[in-house]
Amino acid sequence: MQANHSPKIVRWNSVSIAAISSVLLAQALLVLAPHFLSASLVESLTTLFIYGILALMWNALAGYAGLLSVGHQAFFGLGAYATVRLADLGMSAYPAMFAGALIVAVISVPLSFFMLRLKEGEFAIGMWVMASLTHLLVNLDTLVQGETGTSLIALQQFGADTRRAYTYWAALAMMASLGWLVFWMLRGKVGIAAQAIRDNEEAATSIGVDVKFTKRLIFILSAFGVAAAGALWLATAITFQPKTYFSVQWSAYMIFMVLVGGIGTYEGPILGAILFFAVESIFGGQGVTYLIGLGLVAVLFALLLPRGIWGAVEKRFSIRLLPVGYRVVFSSPVKART
Repeated sequence: MQANHSPKIVRWNSVSIAAISSVLLAQALLVLAPHFLSASLVESLTTLFIYGILALMWNALAGYAGLLSVGHQAFFGLGAYATVRLADLGMSAYPAMFAGALIVAVISVPLSFFMLRLKEGEFAIGMWVMASLTHLLVNLDTLVQGETGTSLIALQQFGADTRRAYTYWAALAMMASLGWLVFWMLRGKVGIAAQAIRDNEEAATSIGVDVKFTKRLIFILSAFGVAAAGALWLATAITFQPKTYFSVQWSAYMIFMVLVGGIGTYEGPILGAILFFAVESIFGGQGVTYLIGLGLVAVLFALLLPRGIWGAVEKRFSIRLLPVGYRVVFSSPVKART
């Protein structure tokens, strides 16, 4: 006689286990890169890691918590500014980067009580206004000297090769740490709550989801991660000019990477960061034309592939390399012995 297997709720499969193992191996091998790769490749990988951090953080905020921000350049600029300030007070450059990101995260706590009262478009515009105000306040600091800017002088104690390697390792460690932290969070109660909020905040509240806590936690995490990215960018550029670090282009980059890669997926922003890095490497010198092109591509993806490249691949082939949720698998009927 025929017997149907009951549907199974699964998270892991052979493909995802192989993918996780490959990512861990790749990260271990990347630690050795400064010893074998050329200086230009090490610098390029550092830039890619920073883009990866930005994409992961914005996707956690918008793709899972439903908070669309066009003002996250505020945290990017504050991360770099806090690093400059702490270094000027005598702290070593690399500890100052981490401490600066922590300070920005602390600042984001009281800020969240105000910003998270805003809904959808109001939140997006409110974040942009906040970024503009932050830019103006930083310009008032005599250390920064307005738009003239300043430099992270503390980095001069390191030779060029040492500085390049330290910045690379710091960027790799931050990207890997934040990536696995987000992965772990999304696989737990926070991830389930965030997705419920994104889909329908009122319904999430009615079933007991702590909406305020979940949104605040993700908001603070994204502030920390983007601030760390700003501090790391400062380590690659050395100079700090407010108009560069508080530019809306950083939010545009985040939005582009997430929309093209796949908003609301874990793998998508990683793919988006790689694609953006490749596009910037080829067309980045085109100035305003390049930025307009990025905007048009992002709009086209939003209209034609609303779930991005990885979202479309996942839907078409049911592939989940780094699964953060569950799925139902129906087994085909097989003959059973009586």
